[in-house]
Amino acid sequence: MAAARPPTPGGPVTSAMMHLHARTSSVAGQRRKDSRTPGSGGKSRARLRSSLGMASPDSTLPALSPEAGGRPKSGASPRHVPVVRLKVVTDTDLGLAQGVQFKTMDLNSIIRLLMEDPQDDLEEKQLQCIKMMVQCYQNGFPLRDLAQIFKIMSLCTEKIEKQPSFLDPVCEILKLCRLPFLKKKTSDEITYAKEISEAVSLLGNLIKVPNSELRIQLCKCIVDFYHAEPLKKQIAGYQQVTSAYKFQMIESGGLAEILVLSWDLLQTELLEKLWLLKTLQHLSTSEVNCNLMIKAQAANKICSCLNNPDPSGQLLFRSSEILWNLLEKSSKEEIIKQLSNLECLLALKEVFKNLFTKGYRHYDRQLRNDILVITTIIAQNPGAPMIESGFTRDLILFATFNEVKSQDPLVKGLKLSNHYEDFELKKLLFNVIVVLCRDLPTVQILIEGKTVEALFTYVKKTERHKVIEWSAAQHEELQLHAIATLASVAPLLIDDYLACNGNARILMFLEWCVNEGILKIAVNKLKEEAIVLEIKSDILLILSGICENHSQRKETFGTEGVDIILHLMKVDPKKFQSGLGHNRLLFSTLDCLWCCILGCYTLEDYFLEKEGIFLLLDLLALNQKNFCNLILGIMVEFCDNPKTSVHVNTWRGKKDQTAANLLIKLWREEEKDLGVKRDEDGKIIDAKKPLMTSFQEEQKVIPMPASCPTTSIMEVSENIRAKIYAVLGKLDFENLPGLSAEDFVTLCVIHRYLDFKTGEIWNEINAELRVERFRPISADKATLETITVASENIGKMVAALQSEMVESQRNQDMHSEQKAYIKIHATHKQKDMANKSWAKFLTRTSNAKALKKAKKLQEKAIESSRTKEYPQNAIIHSTDLKGLNITENSDGKLFAAKIEQKPNGRSALKKALKDPAPQQNVSVKHVNQEDLTQNFLTDTSEAQTKKLKKKTTKDNQITTKNAKST
Repeated sequence: MAAARPPTPGGPVTSAMMHLHARTSSVAGQRRKDSRTPGSGGKSRARLRSSLGMASPDSTLPALSPEAGGRPKSGASPRHVPVVRLKVVTDTDLGLAQGVQFKTMDLNSIIRLLMEDPQDDLEEKQLQCIKMMVQCYQNGFPLRDLAQIFKIMSLCTEKIEKQPSFLDPVCEILKLCRLPFLKKKTSDEITYAKEISEAVSLLGNLIKVPNSELRIQLCKCIVDFYHAEPLKKQIAGYQQVTSAYKFQMIESGGLAEILVLSWDLLQTELLEKLWLLKTLQHLSTSEVNCNLMIKAQAANKICSCLNNPDPSGQLLFRSSEILWNLLEKSSKEEIIKQLSNLECLLALKEVFKNLFTKGYRHYDRQLRNDILVITTIIAQNPGAPMIESGFTRDLILFATFNEVKSQDPLVKGLKLSNHYEDFELKKLLFNVIVVLCRDLPTVQILIEGKTVEALFTYVKKTERHKVIEWSAAQHEELQLHAIATLASVAPLLIDDYLACNGNARILMFLEWCVNEGILKIAVNKLKEEAIVLEIKSDILLILSGICENHSQRKETFGTEGVDIILHLMKVDPKKFQSGLGHNRLLFSTLDCLWCCILGCYTLEDYFLEKEGIFLLLDLLALNQKNFCNLILGIMVEFCDNPKTSVHVNTWRGKKDQTAANLLIKLWREEEKDLGVKRDEDGKIIDAKKPLMTSFQEEQKVIPMPASCPTTSIMEVSENIRAKIYAVLGKLDFENLPGLSAEDFVTLCVIHRYLDFKTGEIWNEINAELRVERFRPISADKATLETITVASENIGKMVAALQSEMVESQRNQDMHSEQKAYIKIHATHKQKDMANKSWAKFLTRTSNAKALKKAKKLQEKAIESSRTKEYPQNAIIHSTDLKGLNITENSDGKLFAAKIEQKPNGRSALKKALKDPAPQQNVSVKHVNQEDLTQNFLTDTSEAQTKKLKKKTTKDNQITTKNAKST
């Protein structure tokens, strides 16, 4: 028989367990004695190896002969390897070597014997048979026999009341059930699943037998299902069943529900109750078992007994563990419903109060916090009698006693340390205040407990040298939780908030948070930055809740508050992706702008003077979907101020974008997301439904009462189109700068948004009438038709106007395109003329014949340009300069050939002019006019220059002489 597990520390110890422990020791001693027998241990393994023809690890080869006396003789003949005879090992022999042989019994005969009518000598015979059965199955029950064995145990249980001698056999069977079950085939688990499931349910019925020893043995048996030890002896031909299979049978047999239903039977015996709680604790690790336990009202039954006397402390510990498992693995709503009664809350209250005031161990603090979490979950139910039980008052007292001095004897002399459990307790108490304040009758208790005053002790600059109770990091985190709690409590306790001068203290704290020292710390430590951002967000939400709909409180917000809002709006867009909370901070900032500035004209004007509208439009241009709706709502409110329109029209974004262009662009993107039908030019496709979204088309018409908003009405608040219409409407839809033709096409739809929405609602009303088969009177019918036709005509008119605008834009684009084409054509024509002129120049400079031909043409043109008749005494000058290798065309451009600086270069050129064949030492280059003139002056020899000057002087003298004679 396998050894039983010793009880857990602090668990119940009985004489039966001591007896079992002594018996276990004797069994262990017998095993140690058996290990020394020849047929066990290493010798049996060596014998098994030899029978299979395998040498043991410590054997040597070759084998020694028996005559050698263990040593080979010197000078002997060569050694011979002996012949080893192999023995064929059967499965039976192998099974005997591996474990014990299993013997079966006729269980049906035992069942028939137990069911016989009582006789004088029958009881002894029955007990003897059961004893033989226990001896036979001392190494575990096979699955195929388990249903019959449990039937035998059930029959014995029925006889216990009249025949107490049957108690011991039942307990022995339960002890054997603690061992792993056995299977001969893998399919046995599936084959006998139904029978075993029903047998396990019979096992649970044993808890109803009014016998303490039997109940405790049953609980031990079920607990060992989860902690079964492997068998010490292997059974030939059988394998152990996995623990998961036993768990499955427990779940399918409904054992957990049976045990919970028997809870009331164990109220008088603490030891039995503790063992049952231990059993339920193990069962509650399964989701199926948790649902069965909840069905049997386990949460209510266990919680109501939390405060029962128990010196060991196990009742509270195990009960809290079971409640935790139920909350995690089953329906939380059902558990809250079971615990939301006066009996359970009174028990929780007394337990928490005792642990809070008297607990000093680490275990006590952890258990106290667990109870508080369970209480917080229950407090979420508005119907829970938290106030009636007095638990609410105690919780508020415990949450504020450290900050507000109280004379209540319950907290007199109490102090919280900076241990983690106490720090966690403080945060949990702040959290439970937030949950409790949802119930309006709690407000008076919050006032009496001076909750606002206690929370404001954390809303101040941290003086690190004065932090005693908490460390610096703990104090900063508590500041965060206190401000979050204040955000929920302050709107309910306005008088207390104002009595504490709340606005001023919060603004001072916010100013300290945005101070540059704080920012350096936040940059260096990301965790602290996240905490600081959350503190700012909570403070802004508190201010929003306090100042909303109260003009006098908005005035106390002051220009200092506006400056802080402006500073927080100048956020780097890249930080939105950091995950530290900048998105939440910006949302809180915009909410505070709406609640604390809008509606107060002095603060609105100050906001405009500080270019606040520019910051709003900058944020809108980021096109963050989370903020567009809120920003546009603020813009709509601000546009009621006549000074706003100038600021809106003055703003310029990237690429000189205007506010009107930005708003119309957002409208187009919104309609694209909503699936509104538009053609490629942005024009209306369906004049009957110009604003219809894809969701509205898919939604069927459902008749609803007049008080319920329809789909068309709800759609207005679910997207930004109505707000864009309102902003552009307050800008008067005219003289909007920076709009393109596409923007004007979209603007036509925006301008008629209200008319389209009105027609859409009337069409919806008409559709509902048809669905309800309601026929209006003639006058109403005519009115509906008129409205429908008018709405459709407006759609057609807008569509026609859009078509005209698109056509006009196309014509303008075509005209601009033609002008651009003409300009391009003229440019190409000039390039062609220049290319032709250059080609002619290349021809003249590289071909002597072409040069001569050009010369002749030039001379001919010059000659034809001269007059045929000259006046008397006219002097005709020659236009040719002899010795120059240049020509001047009609365009006034000068062309020449440059000779490379090589020996006899000029003579080579003359030769080339006579003979057009290419020369190796001649290179012709083409240069522009300035280079040509410079090269010409350089290449001309001094003699030629003097000759040219002399000839020019002579010609001038002749001309002068002729003039005088004339």
